[in-house]
Amino acid sequence: MRAGGKYQHLVQNRGCPCCDPRLVTFTHRATTELSRRGFVIGAGAVAGALSLGETPTPARAQPAKPSAILFENVRIFDGKADRLSGPSYVLVVGNLIQTISAAPIAAPADATLIRIDGKGRTLTPGLIDAHTHIMFSTVPQSVILTSDVGFIHVAAVKAAHDMLLRGFTSVRDLGGPVFGLKRGIDSGLAVGPRIWPAGAFISQTGGHGDFRMPNDFPARPGDYTFSERAGGSAIADDPGTVRKRAREQLALGASQIKLMAGGGVASPYDPLDVTQFTLEEMRAGVEAAENWGTYATVHAYTPRAVRQAVAAGVRCIDHGQLLDEATVALLAEKEIWWSLQPFLDIGPSAFPEGSPNDRKQQEMYRGTDNAYRLAIKHKVKTAWGTDILFDPKAAAMQGENLTRLLRWYSAAEILKLATSTNAELLALSGLRSPYEGRLGIVQEGALADLLLIDGDPLADLKLFEQPEKSLLVVMKDGKIFKNIPL
Repeated sequence: MRAGGKYQHLVQNRGCPCCDPRLVTFTHRATTELSRRGFVIGAGAVAGALSLGETPTPARAQPAKPSAILFENVRIFDGKADRLSGPSYVLVVGNLIQTISAAPIAAPADATLIRIDGKGRTLTPGLIDAHTHIMFSTVPQSVILTSDVGFIHVAAVKAAHDMLLRGFTSVRDLGGPVFGLKRGIDSGLAVGPRIWPAGAFISQTGGHGDFRMPNDFPARPGDYTFSERAGGSAIADDPGTVRKRAREQLALGASQIKLMAGGGVASPYDPLDVTQFTLEEMRAGVEAAENWGTYATVHAYTPRAVRQAVAAGVRCIDHGQLLDEATVALLAEKEIWWSLQPFLDIGPSAFPEGSPNDRKQQEMYRGTDNAYRLAIKHKVKTAWGTDILFDPKAAAMQGENLTRLLRWYSAAEILKLATSTNAELLALSGLRSPYEGRLGIVQEGALADLLLIDGDPLADLKLFEQPEKSLLVVMKDGKIFKNIPL
């Protein structure tokens, strides 16, 4: 059962068998990187890949048998139901769930089969975090603003690895230079979750994405800050520039656009009550996203900021802890997603007591309970995310953010939020989604992102607070990344 020895091939990337490796590599690369909008490999690489006649064609290789993994005697939380299934069998072939049965499943004749006896434990979909910043989650803000960007990327590689082993197989990343990390994970050079990237968050001068020093004002014409050069943020102060910055992120591979519509806690200049961007500026960003077949989401807390964003056509509100009932009713009427985070005053603040940032944070904390109650009352389409920033200890407690939701939801409702419901939000990216297939569910034909849990999370959601013990198997895309002997 260990992820090593004769099972080692299951935790490593496996190339596709082929007749002509160079031809298939080029075809796959062109299809994937152009139609799924990864980074363009460049004309020189294309020309090199096309030069198939310059070297001898290798002998035709025999196609290897696909791997298959059979989970036996597991009880399934399928992402939709309120209860676990009876004892079941789940066959994974390649990266898909092929068969689910209450009866034993025969080994496929054309595959190499690995059996995992669940011994009555629980199989669930991989968890989905709808609001992350992987590049910034574990490094203090002061270090991010002053360090070589290479160090930030190294820290992010570890953060992504640890996030996957906590059971988070997919995330919506809403701000940061994450394109390279995503490409590395998708290419098998690093370990981490699937990433729906927004790229740089787009902000006005003095907005939530403006982290310049006071002595950087007034901005010099044509100058770019370190954060902009590194791809963390993009400052825009007119509709044309907002449109251009949004198009840049889309060109780089953004699956959705992130606009800063109101004040924030961690940013140095903006009180929570301010409304950012004009309606015309925000519409420019929304239209750029819509023209690419995707959507814009906004950072906003207050009714005024959210109402302007709704008027501009955004499809999702992130945060919103200070919303009033009339604005929440508007979100429900317009069927706009509300991505909420269970921000609570339950630990030490990252800001000095009494500082402007601390006062903003406390105000936001006080609105969290009311926000969740209003979301439930008006049946707003609600997603769940963590928005963990600048703190390795908080990042390690990612699963604890699930148990905080027990104040408002049952365990079954919470697991639905973190699996099938969040998967619906990811699907809002449409053709700009970087991955094809169904997520957040345990159903035949769905992508094989699965967790084997030592216990029943519907009876004890706190199992996710200790993933190092409770998560026995972590599978993403049909590959095992964690496997504790049963």
